[in-house]
Amino acid sequence: MTTPILRTARLQLSPYVPGNEEDFVALFQDTRVSRWMGGGPASEQEDRALFGRIFTKVYARELFDVWAVRRDGLLVGHAEIKPTDAAPGQEIVYALAPAVWGSGLGTELARALVAYGFEVLGLAEVHATVAAENGASLALLERIGFAHVRDITEDDGSTTRLLTVRRTAADGVPPAAR
Repeated sequence: MTTPILRTARLQLSPYVPGNEEDFVALFQDTRVSRWMGGGPASEQEDRALFGRIFTKVYARELFDVWAVRRDGLLVGHAEIKPTDAAPGQEIVYALAPAVWGSGLGTELARALVAYGFEVLGLAEVHATVAAENGASLALLERIGFAHVRDITEDDGSTTRLLTVRRTAADGVPPAAR
């Protein structure tokens, strides 16, 4: 399984290459982005180690798909579809640079990830976990057909929402995910 290149109207999702490290680190070091990712902001050293693990662990062992998200050749985001402990199955993970927020690229990206999960991976449902305070991502996911399943109380007392979208019987893809 090799992570494929995906294209949308305005985005290209492609596997990272070693030369993407500085852009990756810059994206994850932006606290407006990283506050919503995993455990929140990390040190630059931790983000560089994370980038390295994409090659030494994720790609090398073909664990799941991870993409650099580009618009007009520039790295503007990060995306994944991977197994989750929050529910049986896989979840989408995405982050975009603040410079492109509000342009509809998040919706375009999330739809592409869901379609990939259904059409290529053959999933019956796709999950997302989102911090309860991340209203923009929650609204985006609800617009494309995700429904709130349950809340998860994290070790630090914060709340994460589990959302799920299911494949429709008619054609296999929820209308909003097209």
